[in-house]
Amino acid sequence: MAIECLVLGAGQEVGKSCVVVTINGKRIMFDCGMHMGYDDHRRYPDFSLISKSRDFDHSLDCVIITHFHLDHVGALPYFTEVCGYNGPIYMTYPTKALAPLMLEDFRKVLVDRRGEEEQFTSLHISQCMQKVIAIDLKQTLQVDDDLQIRAYYAGHVLGAAMFYAKVGESAMVYTGDYNMTPDRHLGAAQIDRLELDLLITESTYATTIRDSKYAREREFLKAVHECVAGGGKVLIPTFALGRAQELCILLDDYWERMNLKVPIYFSAGLTIQANMYYKILISWTSQKIKETYATRNAFDFKHVHNFDRSLINAPGPCVLFATPGMISGGFSLEVFKQWAPCEMNLITLPGYCVAGTVGHKLMSGKPTKIVLDKDTQIDVRCQIHQLSFSPHTDSKGIMDLARFLSPKNVILVHGEKPKMVSLKERIQSELRIPCYLPANCDTVHIPSTTYVKAHASNAFIRSCLNPNFRFLKRSTEENSDQVLRNTNSTAPLQVNDERVAEGILIMEKGKKTRVVHQDDLLLMLRQKKHDIQFGYCCAAQLDNLEETGNRDGALSHSDKCSCLQLLFKELSNYFSGVNIQDLGEHLQVESFQVSVCLKDNCPYRIIDSPRKEAATIFFCCSWSAADEKLAREIISAIERFNLSDNLPCKNSK
Repeated sequence: MAIECLVLGAGQEVGKSCVVVTINGKRIMFDCGMHMGYDDHRRYPDFSLISKSRDFDHSLDCVIITHFHLDHVGALPYFTEVCGYNGPIYMTYPTKALAPLMLEDFRKVLVDRRGEEEQFTSLHISQCMQKVIAIDLKQTLQVDDDLQIRAYYAGHVLGAAMFYAKVGESAMVYTGDYNMTPDRHLGAAQIDRLELDLLITESTYATTIRDSKYAREREFLKAVHECVAGGGKVLIPTFALGRAQELCILLDDYWERMNLKVPIYFSAGLTIQANMYYKILISWTSQKIKETYATRNAFDFKHVHNFDRSLINAPGPCVLFATPGMISGGFSLEVFKQWAPCEMNLITLPGYCVAGTVGHKLMSGKPTKIVLDKDTQIDVRCQIHQLSFSPHTDSKGIMDLARFLSPKNVILVHGEKPKMVSLKERIQSELRIPCYLPANCDTVHIPSTTYVKAHASNAFIRSCLNPNFRFLKRSTEENSDQVLRNTNSTAPLQVNDERVAEGILIMEKGKKTRVVHQDDLLLMLRQKKHDIQFGYCCAAQLDNLEETGNRDGALSHSDKCSCLQLLFKELSNYFSGVNIQDLGEHLQVESFQVSVCLKDNCPYRIIDSPRKEAATIFFCCSWSAADEKLAREIISAIERFNLSDNLPCKNSK
């Protein structure tokens, strides 16, 4: 069966991540985000594509949320409480704790400050989160009899996880957002090596390879220090969770080392709440923070304080973290309006900004004016500083993950189309993995692994249990299908049991699939067994045959035995590592048999002229196809032998 991927969001764009994947009949929604750049119907995924009747409980087996960012969880209360989904929802413990804070803050920004129509209420958020089932890292959770899921550490933000899903023998990983390099407060993404039919990965920085983290930190600190030293104000628009903590740790440490007295502020109480959760969920942070936790909690900031709105136009320099990031509205937009017209001030954008936001417009060039609507225009005279402190992995990280997991297929989401096209070409050319980048509302069909359960016949089972001994005079380092020649050393006899389960798979319409022994098949087809044997009559030199045999040149029984024993001796010396058996009338090696041929016109002889002066003796050889190589080597050796040297002489009367 195929894996079907319906992309409802983040298809060839960044925003409202939502992918519905069907695996062997099981349907999973990965993420349920909103688009931060739209305020119309494009804000939410088109849920009607999941079910025209809007019967989502029967259309989905579960919903999985990778982390608390709004472009991954922002539409969840709307989907559950307004659209009516009541099925299971899975996310990590930190995501369950922090997502309600993000959702409530966003709701307030929309309704209380921007006056938009309310899409979901505080009660909706609370009721939605009551349906959530929290999951630990690397905990394998059985959703039902067929579907199992497992979370892996993704870095990115506190509680972010990649999710593995398996139904039958088909398996996939959905990464959500992740970071392959550690930072100050979070570790790098970690995942097991898995057998995957599909990897769905974010591609925010599909073509970017970042320089040294320390160089970026130095550049950021220099820009901030120069601004406040000149009396300016620094606005850092960021989401309350994630980059805010990373940059606060960086600035708090720098302020301490440089003994700076300029105040650093957090806006509103959301980040204060967030820091409280970071202290509680310390086990999800980086190794360095966990190691120093006993002596000092890294989130107890010495130089960072809560911000009061009355300080917006207060004189003197300061640094302010204001939410939301991307300056998409809220308090960060309010402060931007006040500070942007002043040349002394600095706006530093530490991460990715979605198209349609003020942050994206500032990053797209050096605008002198920003038009918010027909009635609002902002003069931009301040400094604009863009520096990537994004918690997303870069193109190297994406390639490293794809190379490590080596899935059969890759789907790219959460990126910009031109850059995604470039990354797709790299994955296909360098890794030889089929890669897709569907747009929103597109469906991709991926072939998946299918295993067939087969019943084994009794005869087949018995054949698997029967030993298949091979007696070899060779060391364990030698390959069993190679024949060693001209070796004087005597190797010990080695007994190998090389049993191989050889059967025939039978698939008949309306009947169970079976694996049978070849004898079973013959009975089913009412046929007799036919063995193919090869035959060849080869010559060996015997110059004094006249003196050893009768006057008519015929060999007696004793002479025949003598020639066979001579041949046995020569072959044993020549092939010292092969077990050659003397069975009286013939010699045998595996299926290869050789005996003295006394026929003048043997059908297996391809020499035109008859024996001359009794100078040649012929040996009839036969063997099966399995020993073709061995037979050719033995025949080639026989034809080079001269057996007359050691043959006993007897005078004729």
